[in-house]
Amino acid sequence: MELQKTDTESNGGLSDEEYEPFRHRRVKKPNSTNGTIIHMLKGSLGTGILAMPSAFRNGGLVFGVIGTTLVGLIYAHCVYLLVSTSQKSCKRTRVPVLGFSETAQSVFRHGPAPTQRFANAAKAYIDYSLLIVSFFSVCVYLLFIATTLRDVINNELGIDWDTRIYILLTAVPLIFVTQVRDLRYLVPFSALANTLILVTFGITLYYIFREPIDLSNRELFPEITALPSFFGTVVYAVEGIGVVLPVENKMKHPQHFLACPGVVSIVLSFITVLYNVTGFFGYARYGPGTRASVTLNLPSEEKLAVSTQLLAALAILFTLGIYYYVPMDILWRKVKHYFPVERHNIAQIGIRFGILVAMTGLALGVPELEPFIGLVGSICSATLGLLTPIVLDTVFRWSTPGAFGVFRWRMVKNVILMAFGLFILVVGTYFSIKDIVEIYG
Repeated sequence: MELQKTDTESNGGLSDEEYEPFRHRRVKKPNSTNGTIIHMLKGSLGTGILAMPSAFRNGGLVFGVIGTTLVGLIYAHCVYLLVSTSQKSCKRTRVPVLGFSETAQSVFRHGPAPTQRFANAAKAYIDYSLLIVSFFSVCVYLLFIATTLRDVINNELGIDWDTRIYILLTAVPLIFVTQVRDLRYLVPFSALANTLILVTFGITLYYIFREPIDLSNRELFPEITALPSFFGTVVYAVEGIGVVLPVENKMKHPQHFLACPGVVSIVLSFITVLYNVTGFFGYARYGPGTRASVTLNLPSEEKLAVSTQLLAALAILFTLGIYYYVPMDILWRKVKHYFPVERHNIAQIGIRFGILVAMTGLALGVPELEPFIGLVGSICSATLGLLTPIVLDTVFRWSTPGAFGVFRWRMVKNVILMAFGLFILVVGTYFSIKDIVEIYG
């Protein structure tokens, strides 16, 4: 992202306090507040919702609701910290708009003296973290499609093919999907994928509620060892931090983003309620047999259920082009100068294909969906969605007298939230890897 710079003369010599970034933004076709709400919903409301019953299986009915609500509140607060820090950094540096990595760079560059040397490293860290999150998500989606095809085709044809065969079969169309570089050709497929996800979700709810639900044999609270998997899955499902600043930067009225009620409070309240309902009743319906994606629990003997599973897989296939576009755009901007201009086309083809091969290899090595979702949530989502906004807020406030409030309560709050994020990162990663080792050890 290229920063829009505004010089001091054009600002009329305004002080940092008087400079208003929103007035200097020049956005072609800005999004309305309602349009921004829709974009935020698309960023957070994805296939993760289908994993919520699995999360409640690990967390129990009562703690599942409490834990999911807690994660929703913490994530909403972290979004608030990220956006408010970005807006204050714009004001301090007289720049109309900053992206995620540019915000990190600005915060460290103008922060306490010991942090200033890490400004470029902070920018690179965000960029590469977004790359890792996006590519790991490709692995999760690849596994989701392969697992769905395995269940449907093996059942319909009476065969017993391994998941790895379906991973390889799924990778074939992805060779072509991941080579699409023009966003114009991907947007219609993304819109179709969103429609298919909504249809899948609706039919899944029909199967969950079509018969009375008995709660008598369901766990209410988790075992201690299951907590990291619960939190890792919920954080993975809820987190969509990568779309937050790009969406806010294109608003017609960006002041509505953090308002009360505003975009953040409306979207994340809706998401939290929806995820709680799906997780609670999904686990209540299927109990200990709840699988990594609730669509895999639908009755395989019913054509509607089978078609729903295939629709979900198709939706993910259509979405993968968009998920591949974002990290490849970041990566290509970083490496294109290493190649002569006349070789840019062949270089892009090779890099895109090579990364797909690597992600397919990773999926082949760990062809189990549930521990992989927990691993991605613990490592990637906890780092970007929880820890990074807290660190940026802390560094930004460090040199400003009184910025942490009476008795430095904001510092205390940030330390507590950081401890929670580190818990998910360290403990969640440990148990996810332990589960993978136990499965394949």
